[in-house]
Amino acid sequence: MIKDPAFLTFIQETEQHFSGWDFSRITASNRMQSSTLPWSLGSMVIPLMRNASTMLDMGTGGGEFLSSLQPLPPTVYATEGYKPNVPIARQNLEPLGVKVVYYEEDTSLPLQDHYFDLIINQHESYSVAEIRRILNEHGVFVTQQAGGTDCYGINQIFGVPLNEEFAHWNMTTAVQELQNHQFNVTFSREDFPLQRFFDIGALVYY
Repeated sequence: MIKDPAFLTFIQETEQHFSGWDFSRITASNRMQSSTLPWSLGSMVIPLMRNASTMLDMGTGGGEFLSSLQPLPPTVYATEGYKPNVPIARQNLEPLGVKVVYYEEDTSLPLQDHYFDLIINQHESYSVAEIRRILNEHGVFVTQQAGGTDCYGINQIFGVPLNEEFAHWNMTTAVQELQNHQFNVTFSREDFPLQRFFDIGALVYY
């Protein structure tokens, strides 16, 4: 039987409400910290947005990242495949003029052919063929992904084997897939930031 009161308190705290894709409960309190990436997705995207008329944010979560990029282009869509997040995203984004679209399959997005000037994707799965279909001739696709070995140290600590289905997913694979679909890859970079959890509750919550 565990009698450590601090341990029990942290475990009980993991029952706190979580919505959208908001980890501020453990990041704002510095209970979880990640080392800084050598690039900024926001800084890369904002100049592209200012020259775009139509934009898509894939896997918007609760719309947290997209809403931070205001002012937005004239026409903006956001997709979300996790149903509980859809009403949260709509509540946050529709007042900004964003159309939030629920989808079930990466390979069949309910969006027009060759429509978007800019597509952004942060940690969301995607079909390269489908991106090619909905992106216009001179459009730009910007994605920041988590590799197949992301957080593998946590797996090792708890004796959980690496998921072989995703182990190959890295920058080299992503770039090759895009080039195979006639994308011109102008920038790519890979990094392995350090992630720290300062109490067991923050790790379980995450």
